[in-house]
Formats: sequence, structure tokens, C-alpha cells
Amino acid sequence: MSNRLQFVLKNILFLERFLIVFFTVSMISLYGLNVIVREITPQYASIFAWIDEASRLLMVWVVFLSLGIAFDRGRHIAMTTFINSFSNRNFLYFGKIIDLLGFIFSLYCIWLGLKITIFVYNSGQVSPTLNIPMFVLYVAPTLGFLLISIRYALSFLNFKNRFNEKHHLVTNIKEDG
Repeated sequence: MSNRLQFVLKNILFLERFLIVFFTVSMISLYGLNVIVREITPQYASIFAWIDEASRLLMVWVVFLSLGIAFDRGRHIAMTTFINSFSNRNFLYFGKIIDLLGFIFSLYCIWLGLKITIFVYNSGQVSPTLNIPMFVLYVAPTLGFLLISIRYALSFLNFKNRFNEKHHLVTNIKEDG
């Protein structure tokens, strides 16, 4: 992989992790503030009603931004019993099929996300308490699936060898247990 591509991917990964941490800390802090205000000064609770909506919005962003990292670390759903039944050579071929199908599915989800985002943008919907355009919510799945499609493409093109390492890890765990 070229140095330029590695540099770009490294920066995307850093930005992805930074946003996940920032959004999570923000969400927790805002919700904590909301609880404190409701308990200590309930008469001001209606002023902070926007925090519930902001927390839900941040949660959606965190979930979709985390797709790629979960994929990288092997924390997604896998059928390990089925996968372990393949020989190493057949497993690598099967892994390419998984990568290709995952990439195609991700592209489909990006397309759907774009359609929904454009539809909501054109409708002019605005969040009731935050007063921000609602299409911002629908950008999250589009971006999340874009990030995971990049990972599928890198694995398919052998820039990242996730199956070989994971297969040996799963096999070693199975043998030790």
C-alpha cells in the first residue's frame, strides 16, 4: 500500500476514533447535566429538554461511526463454527466472497442512506428542540457504511489481511479450549 494511502487511512481512522470518543463523552456529559438539573432544580428542566434529543442524535452517530472499528477488531457477528470448518486455503477464498458481498451490501446501504438524506433535506424537516436540519441524523448511516465499505475493499484487495489472522486466532482458541 502506498505511503499516501496509508497516511489518508491513518487520518481517517484517527478522526473516526476522535469523533466517537468526543460524541460519547458529550452525550454522557449532557445527559448527566440533564439529570442533575431535573433533580436539583426541576423548575428549569423544560429549558434543558433539548438534551434528550441531542443525546439520541449523538447515540445514532456513535453507533454508525463504530461500525468500522467493530469490523476492524472482529467484534461483529460471525459464524465461527461454520467458518472454522473450512481449510485455510478454502477459507481465504470464502473470505474474499464475504468481503465482496459485504462491500456490495455497504454500497447499497450508502445508496439508501443518500436517498433518505436527500429526501429529508428536500423536505426541510427541522428538529423540534435543537432546531437543526433533520437530514444530519441520516448522514450518520451513510457515513458509517462508507467507512465499513472502505474496510471491505481494503480486505478484498489484500491491503488488510483480516481473515488469515482471525482464522488462526479462532482456531487457536478452539484448540486451547
